[in-house]
This record gives sequence, C-alpha cells and structure tokens, in this order.
Amino acid sequence: MKSMTKLMVVAMVLAAALVVAPVAARSISIPTSGTTVYVGEENLNFGSAFGTAPVTQLVHYSDPTAGAIDKTILADANGNITELTKAAIGTTTGPYYVFNASGSPTDRATSTGYVNIQNPQATLDVVLNANQQESVNAKSVTRTTPVAFKLTNNLNGLAGTGSAMQIEVTMPGGGVTTSFGGQNLKGIVVNGATVVKGPVSLTSTEAGTYTAIAKWPSGTDFYGKGFDSNTVTFEVSAKKLALTSNKDNVVRGNSFTVTIAGESLKTYQMYIKQEGSLDASEYPWIVAGQNGVTLVNDTIAGASGVKANVSANAGGTRSVQFNTNSSTDDRQFTIRVEDPTKTSTYDEVKVRVEEGDVTITTSGTGTYYIGEEITLSGTNTDSETVYLFLTGSNLPHNGVMLTGLMTDVQNGNASTFDQEDVEADDTWSFKWNTGDIQRSLDAGGYTIWAVSEPVDRAHLSDAKYQSAPVNLRSGFITATSSGAVVARGDDLTLTGTAQGDPGNVAVWIFGKNKQILAESATVEDDGSFEYELTNTDDLSAGQYFVVIQHPMGDRIFGITPGSGTQAGYIVGAPGSGFTYVNIARLQASDAATALINALDSPNIDDTYVKLTFVVAEATIFIDSIGDKDAGSTFTITGTTNLAVGDTLNVEVTSSAFGPSDKTQSSGFSSVTGTTTVKEGEGVNTWSFEVNGASFKPDQYMVKVESIETDTSATANFNVVEPRTTPTETVTPTETGTTVTTPTTTTTTTPTTTTTPGFGALLALAGLGAVAFLVLRRD
Repeated sequence: MKSMTKLMVVAMVLAAALVVAPVAARSISIPTSGTTVYVGEENLNFGSAFGTAPVTQLVHYSDPTAGAIDKTILADANGNITELTKAAIGTTTGPYYVFNASGSPTDRATSTGYVNIQNPQATLDVVLNANQQESVNAKSVTRTTPVAFKLTNNLNGLAGTGSAMQIEVTMPGGGVTTSFGGQNLKGIVVNGATVVKGPVSLTSTEAGTYTAIAKWPSGTDFYGKGFDSNTVTFEVSAKKLALTSNKDNVVRGNSFTVTIAGESLKTYQMYIKQEGSLDASEYPWIVAGQNGVTLVNDTIAGASGVKANVSANAGGTRSVQFNTNSSTDDRQFTIRVEDPTKTSTYDEVKVRVEEGDVTITTSGTGTYYIGEEITLSGTNTDSETVYLFLTGSNLPHNGVMLTGLMTDVQNGNASTFDQEDVEADDTWSFKWNTGDIQRSLDAGGYTIWAVSEPVDRAHLSDAKYQSAPVNLRSGFITATSSGAVVARGDDLTLTGTAQGDPGNVAVWIFGKNKQILAESATVEDDGSFEYELTNTDDLSAGQYFVVIQHPMGDRIFGITPGSGTQAGYIVGAPGSGFTYVNIARLQASDAATALINALDSPNIDDTYVKLTFVVAEATIFIDSIGDKDAGSTFTITGTTNLAVGDTLNVEVTSSAFGPSDKTQSSGFSSVTGTTTVKEGEGVNTWSFEVNGASFKPDQYMVKVESIETDTSATANFNVVEPRTTPTETVTPTETGTTVTTPTTTTTTTPTTTTTPGFGALLALAGLGAVAFLVLRRD
C-alpha cells in the first residue's frame, strides 16, 4: 500500500515537472542559409544542435562588420527561448547570430550560426473563382457568381510543423462562421504557399455585406498576439441586372454615363432603342475605346456607335459614356442592357436630351466710337463653338463677319463666320477691335448675332441664338490751347480729346518761317491728349495755325509728311487717291489750307480740328501804385501776356537803399519775392503784397521780372508819413440829446529833415545846374 502511495506521489511530481519545464515546440538546427523563426513563436529549442554546449543568446548587430550590437535575446540553461515577444524584438528583425558559452558576441566569427527572425504575415483576399486575379474586395457580386478566399503568407519557416489558420466570415446578421459557401475554412495550413479556398457558392446566401478575416486559432503560438490577417468585405447583390444613369436630363453638347450592375466578368449587350424616324446624326453615341466596351458593327437608322458589347468588371459593374452634340435631337432616349444568352433578363434607363441656349452681352454702355475695342461674351450650352456675325445699316441682310473685310456669311459654311470656342463652364468671350475693320462702316445702329451653329440670319430657326444691339459713332476730336496769345519764350500747351481709341494724333503747326509737321501726341485710355511746345524762343512774333489730325477707325493717317525726295511735301496714304503737295514753299495760312483741303478729300477718312494762336513779345505792366503810408501793407498789381502759372520775381527797394556804415543800422529797407501769373478777363494778371512795416518815407522803385522770357518792368512810388484824419467830440445836452461838435485838427506839412535818397539828390543836382545856366545867361 505504501509502495502504491509512493508511486502516485512520484507520478504527480513528474506531472508537475512537465507543466513547469518548457517543452520545445520546434527544434532549431544549425542553418545553412538561416532558418526563419517568427516573432510570437513559443518554446524554441536551440540545444546541442548548435554545438556541444547549449545556446546562451541570440545577437543582432546594427553594424555586423564593426560588431555593434543593438539587440540581444537570452536563452535559458537548456538553450530554450520561451517566447520571441514583440516587446523583445520590436522592429529589429532580420539575422540574429547564435552564441553558446564558448563564443563571444563581440566577435561575430565565434557564433555557431544565425537565424532569420521575422514577423508572421498573412494576407487574405476574396476573388472571383473563375479569375483568381480579380479581387472583389469592397465590391458587389451576384448570387450566381462563385468566389474564393485566397490566403498568402510568409510562414515558409513553419513548413512541416502543421501550423494552421482559419477564416472567419461575419454575415450580414452579425453571426460568425468558419463554414461558408460549401467550404470548410478551418485548418488552413500555412507554410509560405498561397492557399485558395473555393469555389465559394453564394447561391443560397443572404443578400448583404460580408466580412472575412484569417485568424490564428486558440492553442497556436500566434493566437491573440495581433498577427491575424487583414479583413476583406464584399456585398452579395440580390438583383441580377440593373442599369442606371448619372443624369436624367442632359443639355445637348454634353455627355452622360450609364452604369451596368450585373454578374462579375459577364458580357452584356447595350444599345439605344430606335426612336421614330430620326436621322443617324440625331442619336447620342457610345464613345469608342472605353475599357470593357466593344462597339458592335450594327446601326440603327444608319447611326453608328449606338450598340456595344459591355463586359462587367470583377464587381459586376461597368460604366459607359455617351456623347451628344448640337445635332442630337432634343427628346427622350431609352438605353437598354440585356443578357445576350437570355434576352428576357434586361434593364432600361431613360435620358432626356434637351436643347441648350446661347447668350451674348457687350461691354460698356452699348454705344462705341468706331476704332474702339468691344468685348463680346456670353454662354453657350448648345454647342462647343459660338458663331458670330453682324447686320445693320448698309450691310447685306443675312449678315457679314465682324472682322477683316467683313465678308458676307454663308449659311452652313463655318469659315465665313467669326468663331470662338466655348469653355468647360459653357462661357465664351470674343474681343472685337473695330479699329481693325478693313471696310468703311457708317455711324448708326447694328446688331451682333451669337449662334450655336454656322447659320445666317435667314436660317436662325435652325440653331439657338441671341443678339445684342450696338450703336457705332464716328470718332471725333476736340482741342484747345493754353492761350490765344503766347509770349515769346513761354510754353504753349495744346490739349484735347480724341474719341475712337486712336493710339495718337498728329500735330501740325504753321507760322512765319516755321513748320512743325505731324508731331505725335499720345492719346490716353480716357481719350485725352496733350502736346507741349516748349521752344517758343525760336518763334517769330505773329499768327500761327494749328491742325490736329485724328486717324479715325482704321488708325492709319491718310495724310502724312513726305520724306526723302518728297521732304517738305504732304503725301496721301496708298489707295487714298491723294498724291502730294509741296507746302514747304507756302506761307503759313496757305500751308494750313493745303493740309485741310487734303484732309477734306472724300477718300481720306481722317478728321481734324484747327486752332490759331499769336506769338507776341513778352510784356509786363505795373498798375499805378500811388503814395503809400510808412509802415502800411499794400498790394502792387499789374497785367502781362505771359502764360498763366509763370513765375515773376518782384523787388521793391528804397531809392536811398545802399551800403551802410557798419556802426549804424540802415534806415531803409527792401522787399523781394515771387508771384505767379493768374488768368484774367482778356489779359492775364499778377499781384504782389508788400509788408511795409520797415519802410521809411522815401521814393521806392518796383522791378518785376520774368527770368524765362528775359522780360522786366519798373515803376516808382513814394512812401510818406502816415496821414491823420479829423475826429469829432460828442457833447451831451440837458435833454439827453447828443450834439456833435467838430474839432478841427490842423495837419502841418512836416519839414523834411531826413537825408534825401538817390532820387532827391539827382533832382537837386538838376535844379542847381539849371540855376547856374540861368545866371550865366543873365
């Protein structure tokens, strides 16, 4: 009995020892090219197979040549590693060198071999059983389409160990199964080879979305350690065949797309059903060259591109684009798809093609000068090109082109119309430069037509169109000069407005022995121009004639100065009918008249404005000043023919003003300053305010000078002692009335005690000389 008890105790101890002692799941032998072991594997035995002594550690080098160690995995005394954990390996996978007690990790050559440590990877896909390269992951399949599960892995190191995974399928209702579509999805051996589980029949499956994942079952080394596969999803569709369109209505000129939903990789037949007696060009058409779409050499009413064989992709779908243009009839079309092996299986979708529209607007107010640029813009939803033409006064009824020679448009001939492409957003824009027209247009009202097809006015009902009215005016010019009279040496400015958007105008000036021929003045964006004549010093006094020439709509000057052997002539532009005239030998008025007569020629479209101005010698006049009280402030005024804005220097000095003794202060003063010429009535004026606070009684001289024209004027005036005025004494009466008694203040002429100035001295000297002559005569 005791012996039996002892045996039971020994058995229990042995059992306990078996539980505690590690039992190797896989023995690792000396590799020739590196045996692969996997993170997550348990009870790996690196025993005496690596030498006479058990393995002590596995070492990974960041730099094997230098022996730099970055990861070490220790084994137990028996050479076993209980588990290669993620925490221990991290991202440091690859070759690990094996060492026993006799090796030194710092010397890689003393290792007994190496193993290749990798993370276990398993990848799952759901594919068509008939074509296992076509994935249906995240796609839809019909119940009639068998599928398969394809599992790939990198677990070739587990070959022969019997390691296996299982595929779990989550059904639309939430249940999970490992038996699906007639396939047992458990015990799928993983050894590096690709495993396909199929065919998986969907015939009796519930419609909805399915999810599948390959997992490590309980009891395996990798269970619950995050090494399961990716998940895949697919939808089982209950409807066998369906056809949808991305648009219920489409404006012709645009495209639409229909999409088949059917069986995976099945070929269907798609076509447009015949609509009444439409011409071939009035149907939409299938765009050639689309993936999975093969046009069938078949026509409906002579129209090609209305029928095709369409192959569904792995998900059982395929999209097909149809195009339309302005010829497509505006009606509802029916597109049909059917199973060619069973024509009773079909679906249809209806798409209505609608007429588009054309709009046009003009920039600005609608009134323009011939020569200006007009921006035409709008929309066109009916075609990819907008066609433009013009009708109006003295033009053919059916219209002309807007540009060039403005040739007649021809119905159906696109080359006879101005054209503009329509942008992707259905907009268009066209710049009409009326200055480039090579045909004479009368001022008046015109109509611009924008049409979806190249049709003339008589056939507008055959297309979509809209019109915009414009009023065209002839260009004109106005001008004025800075003055009718200009002082010689002053600047003369000619300013004005030239409507019609010319780049420049030509300025002609004729005077005594002076001709300025067609000098250019730039016209600004607002139509204004300015020409400055800055060298009037060289002009003789007298009358001058100005002609300012506008080139009009063609922006070509019809009359220009001659050159070379025709220098001194005016000549006509080619085709103007005017030859030339020698104006160099003509007097000013005759030369101006000859130019005007040339511009008035009926073959010259230029217009002009004429002006005259007079060059006079510069003059400055000082108004009478009179006597001024000492210490007062007063204004000196005058007139001049100098230009408005000219600067005048003014100097007011005492006749006694001069050098003084250094020990004495001066008893007299002077004032200097500047003033500008102002515009007056008939004559320009100037004024200068004098502060005479320091002025003493004396004779003073005023000098006014223009530096630019080297012109001056002088005048004298006297400063006198301040004069007094009578005052009144108010005496109150008994009755309260006021009696005013004048009090007379006698003003006595003061005796001059001051030293006379330069003027007084000269007067005294003159008187003395006269007295002497009188005495001599006596």
